[in-house]
Amino acid sequence: MTFGLTMQVSSKISSISLKQSSLKKPGQDSAIAPPPHAPSLFIFIEIFAREGGIQSYVKDIFRSLLDTEQPTQADVFLLRDQPNCENLYATPNLRFRYFKRRSPQLDRLWMAIALLLYLLQVRPPRVFCGHINLAPLVWCFCRPLRIPYTVMTHGKEVWEPLPWLSRKALQQADQIWTVSRYSRDRAARSNQLNPDKIRLMPCAVDGDRFTPGEKSAELIRRYNLEGSTVLMTVARLWSGDIYKGVDVTIRALPTIAQAIPTVKYLVIGRGDDQPRLAQLAEDMGVGDRVVFAGFVPTEDLPDHYRLADGYVMPSQEGFGIVYLEAMACGVPVISGDADGSADPLQNGALGWQVPHRDAIAVAQACIELLQAQQADPASELRVQGAWLRAQTLEKFSKVAFAQRLQESITSAK
Repeated sequence: MTFGLTMQVSSKISSISLKQSSLKKPGQDSAIAPPPHAPSLFIFIEIFAREGGIQSYVKDIFRSLLDTEQPTQADVFLLRDQPNCENLYATPNLRFRYFKRRSPQLDRLWMAIALLLYLLQVRPPRVFCGHINLAPLVWCFCRPLRIPYTVMTHGKEVWEPLPWLSRKALQQADQIWTVSRYSRDRAARSNQLNPDKIRLMPCAVDGDRFTPGEKSAELIRRYNLEGSTVLMTVARLWSGDIYKGVDVTIRALPTIAQAIPTVKYLVIGRGDDQPRLAQLAEDMGVGDRVVFAGFVPTEDLPDHYRLADGYVMPSQEGFGIVYLEAMACGVPVISGDADGSADPLQNGALGWQVPHRDAIAVAQACIELLQAQQADPASELRVQGAWLRAQTLEKFSKVAFAQRLQESITSAK
């Protein structure tokens, strides 16, 4: 119902816009120039009400917009965040509007109306759409008003053919951002996108927060890891996210334990799939080796990464910021071999890539990683923490992210 009303409003805008175009004098530019110094508009679904990869990515955008010598003037619409959320980025240069009030349907309608009025009154030089689910709305309003827009994509949501309207909105975008080469190629192939429109905007890691360090004695006691060799995963444990590969790693544990008798597996995250995973560990005879730590706040993650001798997540990621976080802490990593993790792992130069649902391959990679650490770390670059950190920060630091963001924004003008 809400979307139908939005389409009706958009149709009327298109009709008015076409009538205005027909009244232009010959040779007059059909594009309508924005007012001088008009702010850009960013529109997102939900940033402050939950934690996740997309939320971390967008906060990096906010931080980069404010940290330049001449901060970008922008307005930000947030569909599912409330005015009382903790927002450290609200400044005179970055102004936020929140639309979560009564119900998802009414909130979306309210934001659609506010967006239309904003576009008509402010005429921003560009709209940055933060999720494919918002792209149809942005397309419906921006195209008839001749306002260019950029769509940000993050991974799996654009890997398969999209519904017609979402695909059309993506195809009509003036620019598309995505986080990895894999996501770029798969999205372009599945949705007939012009690759020339797609810019790579990979994730970044906070090298000041995620640093190497000693294992926390308090955490070792909390999780009963004394004398253990620790593999770790940080992931949502939802039944819809089994692609993260926690179950595959649990299936690999009996083989790993034969070669590394002290191994334990620390799983950080929460979700409705945890009971199934716990039962799987019992069924595999490794219930005493799997530790479910539950949710860990972002500020406590570095100390948890430092507990790990190896980070393992044989997944299918759009990018995988957790690999950057682990390597910035000097922890070697294992990922899947057919996803966006090829970028943070730099095509396997910084870690092990394995078929993401192959427990045998996961076991072999874990054994190789742990044995290299225990035998002679100097013989295997991929387990040398200082080298991993340096290589990671060279390409994926906050400074590198801010530079790419400014280049992408400048190229879109």
